[in-house]
Amino acid sequence: MDVRASVITGLMEPWRTETIQIDDPKTGEVRVKMAFSGMCHSDEHLRTGDISADPMVLEILSGKPSMFPIVGGHEGSGVVEAVGPGVTGFKEGDHVAVSFVPSCGKCPSCADGKQYICDMGATTLAGPMISDGTWRHHFNDENLNRMAQLGTFAEYIVVNEASLVKIEPWQDLRAAALISCGLSTGFGSAATRGNVRPGDVVAVIGCGGVGSGAIQGALHAGARAVVAIDIEPSKVERALKLGATHGAASTLDAAFTILPELTWGKNCDVVIITVDVLKGELIEQARSITAKGGTVVATAIAPFSQKTVELDLFMFSMFNQQLLGTTFGSVAPRIQIPRLLRLYHEGKLVVDDLITKEYTLDQVQQGYDDVYNGHNVRGVIRF
Repeated sequence: MDVRASVITGLMEPWRTETIQIDDPKTGEVRVKMAFSGMCHSDEHLRTGDISADPMVLEILSGKPSMFPIVGGHEGSGVVEAVGPGVTGFKEGDHVAVSFVPSCGKCPSCADGKQYICDMGATTLAGPMISDGTWRHHFNDENLNRMAQLGTFAEYIVVNEASLVKIEPWQDLRAAALISCGLSTGFGSAATRGNVRPGDVVAVIGCGGVGSGAIQGALHAGARAVVAIDIEPSKVERALKLGATHGAASTLDAAFTILPELTWGKNCDVVIITVDVLKGELIEQARSITAKGGTVVATAIAPFSQKTVELDLFMFSMFNQQLLGTTFGSVAPRIQIPRLLRLYHEGKLVVDDLITKEYTLDQVQQGYDDVYNGHNVRGVIRF
């Protein structure tokens, strides 16, 4: 069937709406009519090449030496329109949120309760269907990649059932789209991976969509203070409205004007990095405001080629600190998404106020331009 989708056809080329072709779902697959798609900054990493692997690696993983052409989008929600043979977890009419991390339930990671690092995620950024290694999406007679095996910047998607999470029909689909990635990742980065405890002082570096989730996760976990750090004043202002107790323009600003009095020189128990692009120098900046025995959680995505990190190894070791990475906040998507949706519906999780503007499918490039110009914390495509 013909479907309109926002596609990138080359490095640094703009997002543009094209008509693509998608096949019917095969065994283990589901077709979803999209309702909303979040516009996460990670999709811009596609356009800039930050998350594009070496051509030889891509050739091995997907049979194509390039990520392009590719449909963007990995946050979203919608309604199941059709299911392929063998699908037992979903039926037509089900409301679903997508998950950029598939969960098969069978691999060693899933069996160990770590569905957020399911083995199916090995080819999540690009390649054919994880169901059988063949393609369902096509553009100009060429097989078409999809961001995170999803490609939610499209009117319809065909995905493996492992990439979907069923939600209740009365739950808000727009909120589900935002919770399906950014908010869940940020929330878990604090509450789960960062193991924030009651009374802790937490710093969140980068206060966009993921950072907003981290701030709320820290507060729900009992942090007595949350320092929101961002070079964009409007994001700091929004973070304070979410419940952050202090705001700063940089880690240096926080180190000299906030933390000495707030912590009596102890520094932060947990520091979470949720900036748009993670660079090596940010690790030491985060560590420098971390307390003895404290934790730095690197949540943001770094360029694929980023191999070096600035870190004061002497202080890192002598202060008994730890540096942790995380995917999806280190919580199973099928646990976290329904849990946070429940908090949202009970008025305990802020989602709506994070959405700066809704866009149409034809306005994806405008939406990301607005991000770069500081006019947008989180955009949403409404279908």
